[in-house]
Amino acid sequence: MSALEVKKLPKDSTFYVLGVVSRFAQRRDKNDNPFWDIALMDGEGQIEGKIWGNSEWWNISGGDKYKIDPTADETVRSLEGKTVGVQGKIVEFRDQNQCNFNAVYYVDQDKYPPHSFVRRSPFPVEEMESVFMELLNTCGEHIKGLLEYIFFERGVWKTYSTWPAAVSMHHAYVSGLLEHSLAVTRLAAAMARSYKDVFYIDLDVVIAGALLHDLGKLESYRLSPAPEVTVEGNVVDHIVLGYHRFMTLVSEYREKKGADALSENRVLAIGHILVSHHGTREFGSPALPSAPEALIVSAADELDFKLYCWKEHTSLLEGGKEVTEYVPSVQRRFWKGCIPPETPEK
Repeated sequence: MSALEVKKLPKDSTFYVLGVVSRFAQRRDKNDNPFWDIALMDGEGQIEGKIWGNSEWWNISGGDKYKIDPTADETVRSLEGKTVGVQGKIVEFRDQNQCNFNAVYYVDQDKYPPHSFVRRSPFPVEEMESVFMELLNTCGEHIKGLLEYIFFERGVWKTYSTWPAAVSMHHAYVSGLLEHSLAVTRLAAAMARSYKDVFYIDLDVVIAGALLHDLGKLESYRLSPAPEVTVEGNVVDHIVLGYHRFMTLVSEYREKKGADALSENRVLAIGHILVSHHGTREFGSPALPSAPEALIVSAADELDFKLYCWKEHTSLLEGGKEVTEYVPSVQRRFWKGCIPPETPEK
């Protein structure tokens, strides 16, 4: 079965899945017995669950099948980024469905290469690059020059166009960062334009700030081959990493092009977007958005995140259900909403 199919299964269903381990950690229960938290990804999605101490572990990578000790075997210790098969069952825990894996199979990594199971953005990179260039070309000379320098002269594009935006919360797949950043930028630009007759908003700053708002995720995450958090991402976080990288690149750019290539005010405004885009200190922003451009990008970022969560969770609804289970990350249940009419209204 695919990860997406498993997510739709009701309580007491059994399943078998083949995929790449995107997260793996040993824990201890209240009786000091070992168990494992695991996340498994395939091309359609990711499932998370528990491997309890009474589960079976098998190595079938060489053609033979033999049991292994998960607490001592080196293969198990380095399971992240490897392909495995799991057998499991859907159980209920705290009114939520949970995957319990009762058998784990380490398979031939050449026959089932891990990278073939990594989920990718549903949008072709070539199409997203075209959208990116359209946005870049709407900017004036100064901001366009900076963005061209950062993404193409300094080689950021190669990583930016393939990187994940997260490891589980949203856009946690290959090219997820580009998909998310473009969605935020297009939404933010539309909001900025809607206010053009109300007060002044620097549209170029909005576009640059939106495209660069998650720049720090290039250092916070990596693909190995599934998305995972780096040490820097854990102990520093992408907001600080992104601001530091942005200011370093700006310094290089102005040294190369001249001090008047970009005004101090615009540098400050874009930097402010990077450090405030999570909206509140509670969610990790060192500063609160306090200018129109930053308020707009922060709102667009939050909306894209919530809409992504809505899409992911409502897509799992079956049997005529219209409301999802409670989603802790957004503190709500999602409603499927208006049903598209069979015949568009005139």
